[in-house]
Amino acid sequence: MKPDGSAEGPAYRPRLVDDQLRNRLSGIGAVLIEGPRACGKTVTASRVARTTFRLDVDGAARGAAATAPSLLLDGDPPVLLDEWQLEPALWNHVRRAVDDRSPAKGLFILTGSATPSDDANRHSGAGRIATIQMRPMSLLETGHSTGEVSMAAVLDGGEVRALDAGLDVPKLIDRICIGGWPLLLDATAVDAAEWLVDYLDQIVLVDVSALGARRDPTNVRRLLTALARNVGTDVKVASLARDVGGPAGPIARETLDNYLDALWRLRLVEDAPAWAPHMRSATPLRAASTRYFVDPSLAVAALGQGPQQLMADLNATGFFFENLVVRDVRVYLQQFGGQVHHWGDANQNEVDVVVTMPDGRWGAFEVKLNPDDAGKAAAKLTRFASKVDQTKVGAPSALGVITSTGYAYRRADGVLMLPIGSLGP
Repeated sequence: MKPDGSAEGPAYRPRLVDDQLRNRLSGIGAVLIEGPRACGKTVTASRVARTTFRLDVDGAARGAAATAPSLLLDGDPPVLLDEWQLEPALWNHVRRAVDDRSPAKGLFILTGSATPSDDANRHSGAGRIATIQMRPMSLLETGHSTGEVSMAAVLDGGEVRALDAGLDVPKLIDRICIGGWPLLLDATAVDAAEWLVDYLDQIVLVDVSALGARRDPTNVRRLLTALARNVGTDVKVASLARDVGGPAGPIARETLDNYLDALWRLRLVEDAPAWAPHMRSATPLRAASTRYFVDPSLAVAALGQGPQQLMADLNATGFFFENLVVRDVRVYLQQFGGQVHHWGDANQNEVDVVVTMPDGRWGAFEVKLNPDDAGKAAAKLTRFASKVDQTKVGAPSALGVITSTGYAYRRADGVLMLPIGSLGP
């Protein structure tokens, strides 16, 4: 198994973006699928495409893309242009081809594991190219969640009932360490750790440098480690600069921003922005985003840890679990337009996950690895909801505690108990 996805993987497991991709192709000329390397973009797109060009391994296709792009674009649609960002000029050619063939739909699929830097010569694809974000697989997609509790139904105020899914803490820790990578579906935590070390090595030594500006691999490794130590927090830039600089002192803010931008463009980090509703209290709200990896396994690997270390320090494991929950909630609600936020105020009060929907509905959720902490978390959510000015944003559609194990049900106070092994879209 290789981090570039070139090795033969297990049989295809259906993904929640499968239907989303087909639906978008039926209504627009082209679809761009973005996501980290090895999350399954190419395989998923190939199941729909009739013509495929893999620009990362096909030198002839890259040459044609640079000199005679129509040779590629005239293929039997949908035409898949895999790793299109290696020839960024393709963007404008695809956009023009969609215009020229209007009203034809479903002509092109572009996949990429890196977002090119802004280019004044690259025109907007609005109305022509739709974007789908693809992440590593959720627990439902890997077969480790029953999906009995629909997140969409939760936000619709629907009934919530499910027995224990059987995903105990040791099994859950294995899933945190292995992650949602398609090539690791049947891997052990030990095998996954080796793969993830290779994955991060390739990111540090190859992918980051390929984005353009020169970056110090040692500093990139330190940044990954610092982000992993602070996953699930709104760690300040100044703190990251000190950690990355090491004994030599903090690195420059511009340099750090450059590194963070590179990790974002590679879709390895996906922060949760602060939610700023109208509050009944005058206490200032925190505006910093909360930092997460696109998959919790990257944080574990960056720290060189595994199941034994996580079992020995369940307090720290709670932050990795929160990253897992954020990943899954994003996957489950993407097709509905749901967005994940974090809320906190200047008095250090916070709510782990706030979900907002396009129609204005919202829900607040605390994440607790230990189900015994649910009572305090439920009381905290109730207090938080009472402080939100609901005349401005409406009442919450749901308040819930997302935990590791146990039954799914509605408590007497109205707060939902939501084991991660029961959640689905």
